[in-house]
Formats: sequence, structure tokens, C-alpha cells
Amino acid sequence: MKEIFIVLGIIVVVFLLVLIINALRVKLTARKLTPRKQHKTPEEQREYALKLGKMIKCETVSVEGSFDDTEFKKLRDVMAELFPLVHKTAEKITFGDDCWIYKIKGKDQSRNIMIMSHHDVVAVEGEWKYPGFCGEIHDGALWGRGTVDTKTPLFAEFMALEELLGEGFQPETNVYIGSSHNEEIGGDGIPLALEYFKKEGIEFETVLDEGGAIISPPLPGIKCNCAMMAVHEKGRYTLNCYAKDGGGHKGLAANSNTPVARMSAFITEVNSKNIFIKRLYPQVKAMFTQLCPYTPFVMTLLFSNLWCFGGLLKTVMPKVNAQAGSMVGTTCSFNDINMNKEEKVCSSKAFIRCVDDKDLEKDLAQIKKIADKYGIELVPGENNEYFTPADLNHKAFHYTRACIADVFPDVVSAAYILPAGTDARHLCEICKCVIRFAPIEMNDQQFASVHSENENMSLESIANSVVFYKHYIKNYK
Repeated sequence: MKEIFIVLGIIVVVFLLVLIINALRVKLTARKLTPRKQHKTPEEQREYALKLGKMIKCETVSVEGSFDDTEFKKLRDVMAELFPLVHKTAEKITFGDDCWIYKIKGKDQSRNIMIMSHHDVVAVEGEWKYPGFCGEIHDGALWGRGTVDTKTPLFAEFMALEELLGEGFQPETNVYIGSSHNEEIGGDGIPLALEYFKKEGIEFETVLDEGGAIISPPLPGIKCNCAMMAVHEKGRYTLNCYAKDGGGHKGLAANSNTPVARMSAFITEVNSKNIFIKRLYPQVKAMFTQLCPYTPFVMTLLFSNLWCFGGLLKTVMPKVNAQAGSMVGTTCSFNDINMNKEEKVCSSKAFIRCVDDKDLEKDLAQIKKIADKYGIELVPGENNEYFTPADLNHKAFHYTRACIADVFPDVVSAAYILPAGTDARHLCEICKCVIRFAPIEMNDQQFASVHSENENMSLESIANSVVFYKHYIKNYK
């Protein structure tokens, strides 16, 4: 018996040593963060901001079902004024009402990369400290709708190319800039461009769009800002749900067999039962792996040993917050219930977001089991979409991380899964490495200003965005 305890003790000690050694190895081999130099003088920062301010003053609000070109034309005129070399050098194609695709020819015209943004914005609502489209400098920042989402990245992309062209630079590959006029309403701009690319046989080595940014630490204990690079975004799937009079299960009591009661019971059971598959997907593992060297040691111990603690993490994440939980599996929400008294049909719609399409098939089967129990008919909605995640081993992914380290040496970069949507998703068909990251650095207030009040961007962040895109384009081989 004594020998058994000795063996067990040795096993425990070895197990703990393996955990600790893995954590120490991660800490010791991680990139060392260093102070960031000031890339641009205050005067240069202000000059960039004043130029961007002209773009912000253009009220390019996209509206579902209609298009008024007045403010969009104003923006086109401003772009031509601000970036004459780009407009002189680039080939430009417009798709739909105002989706721009610019192409700068590279030395090797068989290769292509794309940097993207969008120039439409949502309406200004609520109480603002300064007018929503003022485009003015206050408190060390440029204020106005679009400074975060996403005219700052758009300005920086064009400014980077303008400066490079002025230096006589020719990129190694064709460089495309894409910008949609109706991203905010899920419009047809980039989908039309995609059809053109497919018809012409154009594929991209990498696409760099908005979606991630440099933000406050997403995990407690990290003492630096983090450049979060979305390498995947959740797919979209809708189910139209119908409960008809007399369609319930015979075993149900009369007062629970009405269409409304059955629909309510169905929704309650789907929401309350843990029916969806939970996994630590490769993109989530990459996030933990890339952030863990900069966490407190106990967290490093967990994240550097996902083979041991992965199951715990995927269970805990949904309980931490909804956004964290959304990265480990399918989510489903029902926004309303409607009763048509004349037709005696109760209806609702399930809005489903999935990480993995194969897991979604199994998750839908679980929903159907519950639907059958309550006599609910399920009809798939239109325009259901799934997007292929970026290849984490692709050279462009590592290159983007290297560029972040070069321009922002005090910042940690990491992959993650975006719960929202971007135009870049459409290009996953023709690109194996679609990355959603804009090099804008935001505090918590600026992050919260997206689609809300008091949107603004610091002058330093505007200038650093130009520096990043210039570095990214110039050094891409």
C-alpha cells in the first residue's frame, strides 16, 4: 500500500512539474514588450486629423432600401482632393451605387492583396459632446461619426498609399483597396465586387479589413493593450418557427396545447437547456496561447496547458460573459412571438450564430427534437451564411502579427472570433487568410462609441494607423 502512495505521489509531482515547465517555457520564450517610440510629431498628427476631418464631415449614412448620393459624392470629391496620386495611379471600379475598388499594380501582377474598410456610417443619435459630423479636434482627439467605424482606417489606407506613391514605391504585389457604401446595412457592395473577382479569376493572398483593433486587455491581469485580430466570424442561420392550432402533442394538457403556449415552451426549452456543442476551436486556442505569456502566472499555467484545462475553460467561458461564451459554440436568440388570430398560427424566428458548420448541423438536429416535442414546424430562412476561418499557419497571418510588433512594440497581438459581421466575410471564398484588424487604438469610451454617442479617435492613433498601413504595404513580400 505504501508503494502505491509513493507512485501516486511521484505521478502528481511529475504532473505538476509538466504544468509549471510549460508555463515557464511560455513566459521565457515570449516576445519581450518594449516602449513605443513616437512615430509622428504633434504637428504631423494634427495635419492628418484635419484631413480626416474633411471625410468625417461627409454624412454618408446608409439607409435600407434607398440611396441618396449627395453626401457620398461629397466624400468622393474629398477623397480625390486628399489623395491625388492614388486617383491618378490606381485603376478604379465602382460596384452598385458607390462601392469602390482601387487597384495599384505591383511588380508581380499575378499576386494580389486587399486592404478594406467601409465609408458608410450609422445615423447620429443621442446626446453628443460635440456635433456628430463636426470633424473637429477637441481634447486631443478628432470627433465625429465614423472616426472609429471606419473612416480612420479608410483614411490611413489611402494616406499610406499616397505617401508611398510619392516616394516612387511600387508594391511587390497588386494592392487593392476596397470600401463599401452599405456595409452597415449588409448591402450589395462587396458581394458585387466578389462576383467580379470570381469572374476575372482574381484571388487574394490575404485580406485585411476592420473588425478587430488595439483595445484594453480582454483578460484580467494583462498590463498592456492588445491587438485583437479576428480570424473568423460567426456564421448566420435563421429558422422560421410556426405553431399551428391543433398541431401540438396529444400528451400535452389543453391549456398548454395552444399555439402561443407551445411556442413559448419551445423557446424556453431551447434557451434553458445546454443543447449546443461547446468546443475550444483552434481560433480560441490561438487566442489563449498568444495572450497567456502576458497574464499572471496562474492564468499562464492554465492557458499554456490547454490539453489539461481546455474542458474547464469551455465550460467556464459562457458563464464569464456572453461574448466569451459565443466563441465556444452556437448561440441562438428569439426576439419576438407573433400570433395570427385569423390563421391561428403563432410564429417566431430563431437567430442562430455558429462557429463551425458541421457542429451547426448537429445543433439544428437538437433544436428539431425539441420542436417536434411541441409540434413546432421549422423552415430555414433565406441567405444563411457560413464563412471559412483564416488559416492560422498562413504566412500573411504571421506577417500581420510581425507588423503589429514592429509598429506597436508595447502591444500584444492575438487571434479571436468576431461575434459581429464585416464585409470581409464575403471574400473568404477567394482568400485563405482573411483578417479583420484595423490598427486603431481605442480606450474603453471610444470602443463603446461604435454605433453610439461621442465617437472620437485620438490624433496619435490616427497617425499611427497611417504608419502601420505604410509599413504593412511596403514590406509585404
